[in-house]
Amino acid sequence: MKERGILFSAPMVRALLDGGKTQTRRPMSKQPGEDTDVRVEHFHQTVVDKHGDEQPGPEIFGAWWDMGETGLKCPYGAPGDRLWVREAWRTAVGLMDSEPPRNLRPENSLIRYEADGANRHGATFSQGKLRPSLFMPRWASRITLEITDVRVERLGEISEADAVAEGYPGYGVGGVNWSARHWYELLWLDINGAGSWDANPYVWAITFKRIEQGA
Repeated sequence: MKERGILFSAPMVRALLDGGKTQTRRPMSKQPGEDTDVRVEHFHQTVVDKHGDEQPGPEIFGAWWDMGETGLKCPYGAPGDRLWVREAWRTAVGLMDSEPPRNLRPENSLIRYEADGANRHGATFSQGKLRPSLFMPRWASRITLEITDVRVERLGEISEADAVAEGYPGYGVGGVNWSARHWYELLWLDINGAGSWDANPYVWAITFKRIEQGA
């Protein structure tokens, strides 16, 4: 079992905490061609040795296509691996407010989670500097997820049920009763920019369950 950090926005963190989010989709860094048969499994990616001969490399988990000519390791891991959530956070006002995250330690760092205002260990303090999720250290993470399934699919193939599993709150912006798929399309556009939905990229579709702290 391996652990990797993964970034989530505040609304998605709240959905994780509420138990409504059990899937996430992330674009693949290398895109298969149109109508390609993509397989997700453990495989040996071909490597070229010092003599210029092709040899099977170490076993990896990911996707391969083009009759095995092209492969891509899944950057989020395989079923059974864990993801620890990186989210926006704040340190206390004072000395720690000026310290870079790499200098902070669990035993002397009071922090507040920006998504819902919860404080680590229930401590109360005057909130200070906002720190982006990218700079959250492992010890500060409060949410751990275990991967249960990894698929590769086109973004537009998402079903209504899968869109619900992405954290659909049951309504759209302004309380409009949109479908889960329409809500997710707008969420994707907000994160990835104009035209990103119509591009219909291949994505990693990761399903997970939340692990209780200490498990």
